[in-house]
Amino acid sequence: MPASSHDIETCIPALRRFAYGLTGDRDEGDDLVQDALERALSRWHLFIPGRRLNPWLFKILYNLFVSGRRSARWRTPHVAIELASGLPLVAPGQEAAADAGKMLRLLDQLPEDQRMTVLLVAVEGFTYEETAHISGVPVGTVMSRLHRGRQQLRVLAGESGSRIRRVK
Repeated sequence: MPASSHDIETCIPALRRFAYGLTGDRDEGDDLVQDALERALSRWHLFIPGRRLNPWLFKILYNLFVSGRRSARWRTPHVAIELASGLPLVAPGQEAAADAGKMLRLLDQLPEDQRMTVLLVAVEGFTYEETAHISGVPVGTVMSRLHRGRQQLRVLAGESGSRIRRVK
């Protein structure tokens, strides 16, 4: 059964989360999602019916992100208006939002490959195989990046990075 516009619409929230996690900026993330959807629709003939739509869209988004980062080396850095104006990023009393903000700041400290892998597997629920396809690396590399990313997040959060787990 071919994918419909409804199928694409159901992917948008996950694409936005992933794009925001990669860029760290909501507006830049929304622009990235829009570019990815535009690219997907213009190349709809390349989508293979019977396959899952989500990994195909995520791969397009990630490839656009990487291409954008390459060309961004030649542009001036972007500063969010909230940072420039001194306005608080999180309204007082919103602890859940503050915790989410803390996690996003920790994710921003990870190397790009680990951050992307953690976002795809832990947040979006992609399998290792799907994540490998999206990022263009072997499954073993995905597993390694995920392990190192989770370990680094524990260290950054102040938890013990070396837990011993016994398997019998």
